[in-house]
Amino acid sequence: MLKQSLQFKLSQKLSPQQIQLMKLIQLPTQAFEQRLQEELVENPALENGKEENLEYDDFGDTNNNDDYDEYEGERIDAEDINIDEYLSNDETPDYKYQTNNYSDDDEDNSMPFIAGVTFHQDLLNQLNTFILNDEERDIAEFLVGSIDDMGYIRRSIQDIVDDLAFTQGIYTDEKTVTRILNIVQELEPSGVAARDLQECLLLQLKHKTPTDSIELAIDVIENQFDAFTKKHYEKLLLKYEISKEQLRKVIDEIEKLNPKPGGAYDGNQKPIEHVVPDFTIRIVDGELELLLNGRNTPELHVSKDYQEMLQSYKVSSEKSNAQKDAVQFIKQKLDSAKWFIDAIRQRQETLYVTMNAIMHYQEEYFLDGDETKLKPMILKDIADLIGLDISTVSRVANSKYVETPYGTKLIKDFFSEAMKNDQGEDVSTIEIKKILEVVISEEDKKKPLPDDKLAEMLKERGYPIARRTVAKYREQLDIPVARLRKEI
Repeated sequence: MLKQSLQFKLSQKLSPQQIQLMKLIQLPTQAFEQRLQEELVENPALENGKEENLEYDDFGDTNNNDDYDEYEGERIDAEDINIDEYLSNDETPDYKYQTNNYSDDDEDNSMPFIAGVTFHQDLLNQLNTFILNDEERDIAEFLVGSIDDMGYIRRSIQDIVDDLAFTQGIYTDEKTVTRILNIVQELEPSGVAARDLQECLLLQLKHKTPTDSIELAIDVIENQFDAFTKKHYEKLLLKYEISKEQLRKVIDEIEKLNPKPGGAYDGNQKPIEHVVPDFTIRIVDGELELLLNGRNTPELHVSKDYQEMLQSYKVSSEKSNAQKDAVQFIKQKLDSAKWFIDAIRQRQETLYVTMNAIMHYQEEYFLDGDETKLKPMILKDIADLIGLDISTVSRVANSKYVETPYGTKLIKDFFSEAMKNDQGEDVSTIEIKKILEVVISEEDKKKPLPDDKLAEMLKERGYPIARRTVAKYREQLDIPVARLRKEI
């Protein structure tokens, strides 16, 4: 049985403009510039640069559609109207604007780029120095192609044999592949094509000039690798009946090796990511000064040509359906351009207000750079100060950088939870982590402190925290457990 009913419900929805504004706020400077260029390309009514004494509002409110709604009943043939008087011609070929007077004497400011050789190509080039038959070369090239960017082959010989048969039509056996693998492992950098860390270290040690320390290091890695990685030095001293000095020389030789031989190849390095700070904090006469990066404040304006097109339509006495369609398109682009300019302005204000609140909240830190003076600060603290939503503050903090007298910092790093010290005062977890880092750096590396002892030492300094909390902070600082910090 069908039945109809009415139901009232309150719902909160974000408009498309609000969603786009949130996305703009979230973008860091470089991504914002890219988004800005995309908008300039997509919307011809939006232009970059200073506006020449022309206000878009002179031609009507963007939310008022009466300018073309009032002509709804008019029916004039489009053929009777010359639309060229208000539509620009964007179809002119580029060569019309070019000259043919370029000479070699003119200055060329283009940036040259190096044509580098990739890591795998370099290995293939080295194979040319070995005498191999066609099948052996095909297997060797397949093995080189199986090497990852760190220099390892992380596959079993049997898997490689199967892949050679199924994908290359090469039917061979494990013995042959192992023999060719030994040839590939002779390539530079030494240690390349290893199947695990132990083999990688052994390959590098065997490439070195033999000495007593090198030969002992080979024996340790080959036969006592587990004891070495777990730093059971007493066991190694008893096993080889050597002195601590001899073991220290062995450890020094092993520590000189590269556990990621492929990562050391110059041509294999990833491009360096340059951080563009969104803000700059300076200290002027003992006071903090906040500046928003000028690249976040572009000068945009609505196209004068498009505004004139709209104005010419308004004053026209005769209007066709084709003209109405054209002017609706123009009005849409003008509305979009005006909204984008307003969104940019609102983005600038939101960024500045948020960072200004953070700067004053952490004023003590920004004045002298001592990280132990960072106050506990969560997103809600800043949101309450500036009257914005927590999600908005999060968008500003997560991907933005600020240049300070003490280096360029990620803004979200200034946020931390609060913990009570022995005086009952709220202190930042950043402060506790900093002190924990100092305590570990000052410990006796021959007898590194376990987590329970570190907890006791922090308690003596006025920070009563549990052992499991110490372990969590130590892991966040990327500091290994006491056993792996041990030195002989």
